[in-house]
Amino acid sequence: MKLSQFKFKLPDDKVALEPPYHRDECKLMVVHRKTGEIEHRLFKDIIDYFDDGDSFIFNDTRVFPARLYGNKEKTGARIEVFLLRELNAELRLWDVLVDPARKIRIGNKLYFGEDNSMVAEVIDNTTSRGRTLRFLYDGPHDEFKAALYALGEAPLPDDVRSRRKATPEDIENFQTIYATKEGAVTAPATGLHFSRELMKRMEIKGINQAFITLHAGLGNFRNIDVEDLTKHKTDSEQMSVSAEACAIVNKSKEEGHHVCAVGTTVLRAIETAVGPGGFIKEFEGWTNKFIFPPYDFTVADAFVVNFQMPLTTMLMLVTAFGGYDVVMNAYKEALNGDYKFGTYGDAMLIID
Repeated sequence: MKLSQFKFKLPDDKVALEPPYHRDECKLMVVHRKTGEIEHRLFKDIIDYFDDGDSFIFNDTRVFPARLYGNKEKTGARIEVFLLRELNAELRLWDVLVDPARKIRIGNKLYFGEDNSMVAEVIDNTTSRGRTLRFLYDGPHDEFKAALYALGEAPLPDDVRSRRKATPEDIENFQTIYATKEGAVTAPATGLHFSRELMKRMEIKGINQAFITLHAGLGNFRNIDVEDLTKHKTDSEQMSVSAEACAIVNKSKEEGHHVCAVGTTVLRAIETAVGPGGFIKEFEGWTNKFIFPPYDFTVADAFVVNFQMPLTTMLMLVTAFGGYDVVMNAYKEALNGDYKFGTYGDAMLIID
């Protein structure tokens, strides 16, 4: 398939800028991929489509406040620093993106905070925008991380950030209620719709909850610059699938129950960790799996996911699962209706 097949016009007012007041009360479009039938529900109704013994797979990654603003030594130029991942805890080394990149060179110092209390030195240029920073901090590591994160703000994606300023509330709103494993620089957005009440109702109904970890990075949001999708390469992301998650999911499959993947990160992770017969196996490592139509999925037979932005790898994955024509027809209905797109937008459940 070609990149241009995933282009559609998305008006600004169709992009959600805030989460719903109640997490589980966004709209839910239910799409039956075999028939193309569409139903319109609320998100909290999702459990009506699942029964005792079925399993949901969640991504329990936790987002950290990755976006910082500092000033360059001598010139005082304002620099945006986006923390990607910690490279060495003892040496306080971080892999980062900087903007504007042209102003930053090896040896430059950057100052953060109103009193310039946090200082970092550029020690490596890795890509056109990427850098390695060494933070000059002498205290314990936990104290350093707390001080660093206190300076940051929620790493909202551009579809939100370009339309409004970040607020202190964003760091919690941009976090799933079950987030425990720190490491993501963007939220697994579909998981944001699950409330404690909904999770409890699922538990009472006998629907299993399995948790995997994929630390979502910025690679999914990079522009694709090739028309031929087979030539596109995605960034690697760290992931982990535990024995406990495997046992829950594989038991559901063995007994003929449904398995629902929550969001694109989960679907990519389980397809990375799949073994013979569509059963998942323990996995610890990295994935750069890029899924686009046609693709045969072997683990999940249901998929819940937000409405995606045009020309994105996430949209391509959704069409691979639901069928290109079926999904794009559903998107047309969403655009003609009052559905919202993006990180804080509404959701689609794809089932047989």
